[in-house]
Amino acid sequence: MLSTKTLSLAGLMMVASAALAGCSAEATTTASPETDPTSLTLALVPSQDQAGLVDTAKPLTDMLTKALGIPVKGVVAKDYQAAVEAMGAEQAQIGFLPSLQLYQASDMYGASVVLQTERGGNISYPAQFMTNNPDKYCNDAPVERDGKLFCNGADALVGPAGLDAIEKMTGATVAMLGPGSPAGYIYPMLALKNAGLNIDTDIETIPVTANDASVLAVYNGDAEVGFSFWDARDIVSKDVPDVGQKVVVFALTTEIPNDGVALSKSLSHELQDKITTALAEYSNTVDGSAALMSVYSISKLALADPSSLDVVADAATQLGLQ
Repeated sequence: MLSTKTLSLAGLMMVASAALAGCSAEATTTASPETDPTSLTLALVPSQDQAGLVDTAKPLTDMLTKALGIPVKGVVAKDYQAAVEAMGAEQAQIGFLPSLQLYQASDMYGASVVLQTERGGNISYPAQFMTNNPDKYCNDAPVERDGKLFCNGADALVGPAGLDAIEKMTGATVAMLGPGSPAGYIYPMLALKNAGLNIDTDIETIPVTANDASVLAVYNGDAEVGFSFWDARDIVSKDVPDVGQKVVVFALTTEIPNDGVALSKSLSHELQDKITTALAEYSNTVDGSAALMSVYSISKLALADPSSLDVVADAATQLGLQ
């Protein structure tokens, strides 16, 4: 059984392999309302504080439980890839996933990508390079926006910006997420590679488990540079109010497709439609918008364009991750 806190990647892959090897007849069976499960699991990825994410998502799972008439529980995957494997193994039927994992869930396991997020009206976002050493990385004086410092044009909030400064990162200690993270690894590392750095030898990597941890690694001086989604400084500002002054964003990558929602192919079309409608309508309510903002800073959920995910899959391929 799954823990309501973590999913084991190794265990999920074993379950997925057994399921795929054992039941080819089931794979050809069309899902129907009669075969739908009597409860659902919603998989979340640890983009911020993992310990509290299930509790933060409780209004969301409570809403789905009421709207669908069956229990819905939330779990936090051990890492990004574990969430994909959970869907492939039918350990989770709903996934709130980053763009690469949306693509993988669809490509590998036939999941339906039904919704993508909007943040402030935007359907894409840049990854950011942040530092505690602006004298080294800022080609101009940092400017303040909404209480936070930016330089090299990164205050435009749209990527790419300031990427010429990343050439200075040779020898730097860098906080980064695992290879499954588009913003915490894939896009920044590809930018470094395109800038001529050897990503295996020219930087010293400091692994972190979530975007807030990357920000704090830079804030605390454990890393000179950190990668994260834009603007992950906000999620730690309550605990460290001066983070926007001590951690300066000096570069932005090209735009990344927003994260979204995938549904297991085992669910009937009727149930998929109910889930999609419930989530989309919930995002348009005051309570729903507040709940989704707390979970993943989501301002709205809109119908997805699965083809928009091809670019992130191509970026992962260029790094040898696909």
